[in-house]
Amino acid sequence: MPIVPVALGARSYDILIEDGALDRAAMHLARFARGGRLAVVTDEQVAQAQLPRLTASLESAGIAVQTIILPPGERTKSWGQLEALIDRLLMLEIERGDHIIALGGGVIGDLVGFAAAILKRGCGFVQVPTTLLAQVDSSVGGKTAINTGAGKNLVGAFHQPGFVLIDPTTLDTLPPREVRAGYAEVVKYGLIDDAEFFAWCEGQGEYLLSGDPQARLHAIEKSVRAKAAIVADDERETSGRRALLNLGHTFGHALEADTGFSDRLLHGEGVAAGMALAFRYSARLNLCSAADAERVTAHLKAVGLPYDLASADVTGNGRTLVAHMLHDKKMAGGTLPFLLAHAIGKTFLSKDVLLDDVAAFLDQDRQ
Repeated sequence: MPIVPVALGARSYDILIEDGALDRAAMHLARFARGGRLAVVTDEQVAQAQLPRLTASLESAGIAVQTIILPPGERTKSWGQLEALIDRLLMLEIERGDHIIALGGGVIGDLVGFAAAILKRGCGFVQVPTTLLAQVDSSVGGKTAINTGAGKNLVGAFHQPGFVLIDPTTLDTLPPREVRAGYAEVVKYGLIDDAEFFAWCEGQGEYLLSGDPQARLHAIEKSVRAKAAIVADDERETSGRRALLNLGHTFGHALEADTGFSDRLLHGEGVAAGMALAFRYSARLNLCSAADAERVTAHLKAVGLPYDLASADVTGNGRTLVAHMLHDKKMAGGTLPFLLAHAIGKTFLSKDVLLDDVAAFLDQDRQ
């Protein structure tokens, strides 16, 4: 039962990783049940697959469960759904000292976390991630947000959870596509600064994707420990180290915008294609070898993830995609930082990328 600490002083919390933890949730969550109750926010799909497990455990311990069920999908991260969620939480008389349980993937975690950050000027929440993407990435680190018409995650707050409970067995009910999308974030940790872990992914990734418990636990713990260390060092992305976690995201968010933030391209799929593009663009600039760029592309292709514009079902040209990038929240002084690479396991933040050149690269890469 690995327990990974996120060391943030007064905002520190633990991440527990355990097969079957959802069935023993009361043991871990009872301390958050002020007044003998917990509000649980989830979506329609997770409510069918996982909510009964959580509810049974909590109710067996005498904890009353108040459930809010939202529509599934990226479009739930919206102003309208945020307002509706806040209204329903107020109707439940949630107090500042209460904790809201976010049961679901990245969409639910981001939305509930943001709602908790602004409800009564800030109340607590607990992440119970049920997708691979949320377990290895979005549930850790306190980034919460909603999407707007201008782009992805442009309205949000840093608001750390009080606890993260990860049960890898929740992945058993996910469609293979969802697991693959989450796997992109696992690969990311190897590409950032751990070439040995990327090699592990090349050799063992298929076992993880097929549901092998040992491979799954190893990948989740390895990813969570890597992210926890980075977040503890740079909670609000001020020193630049946390920015490394955005590898593939500048390209990826533009691809998601081009596909309408829809099921045409899941977030993890956009990140996968974005990482391949970042390595190929690095090779174009002679920053890394063409062999490393091809190795990244080959692995993503082998596991069935998008690796270029065509496989990501993106129709926009270079200029269109760069226009989406101009709405990126990382823009500063008219400059957009890019995560590029010197090699696998050696990524860095570049602040002198020419967007005209990026547009030309994207058009050329499509050919």
